[in-house]
Amino acid sequence: MKLTPPNSSDRNIIERYQLIEQAIQYIEAHAHQQPKLGEIASAVGLSEYHFQRLFTHWAGISPKRFIQFLTKERAKRLLDESKNLLETAHQTGLSSLGRLHDLFVNTEAITPGEYKTRGAGVEIRYGLHATPFGKCLIAMTQRGICNLSFVTHSEGQALDDLSAHWSQAHLIEDAQATAPLISGIFFDRQPATPFKLDLHGTNFQIKVWEALLLIPSGAVATYEQIATQIGKPRAVRAVGTAVGHNPIAYLIPCHRIIRKDGQFGNYFYGSARKKAMLVKESVGNSFQN
Repeated sequence: MKLTPPNSSDRNIIERYQLIEQAIQYIEAHAHQQPKLGEIASAVGLSEYHFQRLFTHWAGISPKRFIQFLTKERAKRLLDESKNLLETAHQTGLSSLGRLHDLFVNTEAITPGEYKTRGAGVEIRYGLHATPFGKCLIAMTQRGICNLSFVTHSEGQALDDLSAHWSQAHLIEDAQATAPLISGIFFDRQPATPFKLDLHGTNFQIKVWEALLLIPSGAVATYEQIATQIGKPRAVRAVGTAVGHNPIAYLIPCHRIIRKDGQFGNYFYGSARKKAMLVKESVGNSFQN
């Protein structure tokens, strides 16, 4: 089989990615030093202006935001290892607790202390229920629904995933309390009252999830449309990641997101379930038995 040599356009794409790869490797190696834009640009042999444009175009976020993401993820790992807040700030290259606090509030919408406690003192009631799209696990706090996930492997795995996200919370199995929510979400034509949600995520994630809530039943949207709607037209990849981390399936309708070429695309709970949801909504059938 004869291989076709890459054309100049292909080579440009490859070269640009290689620069991005080098930049990411440099950032990861020096993230604890909080490298400046000029340092990273110099490491890959570009001016600050050209590197900023190249990286932002490829990643959908600026190098500064990317460093913030890496710093935040490292801080989360340290807090998970029971490091105290001040030690975490120092080990991530932040100069003070104030900077650690600002980082978490701006990227996670919670304080580092709230992240570390991970639901301590919170009571979560959950139940496993049958739905038109398979068995699901739903959980709620006093503020509202905090989780809705479909069982794809086992009930135990679904519960383990909930427990991992709310590691310090007190989980109580109470299907009787959660049954009315399932009825309202999947079986009632018009729920008596709007559903209250207890959402925890980054500011960016919450903006994406709020945009998903605006997609009417029976309609679809693309990742590009959501990115434009939240004012971040270049952040298509980041939108896709936020959609994939949606903690309240179906109610926050990430199943209504399709590719710009019209393909259904992937779905965390399986493409067959996604297609079933879209078809059910598009024909306007109720879920009444």
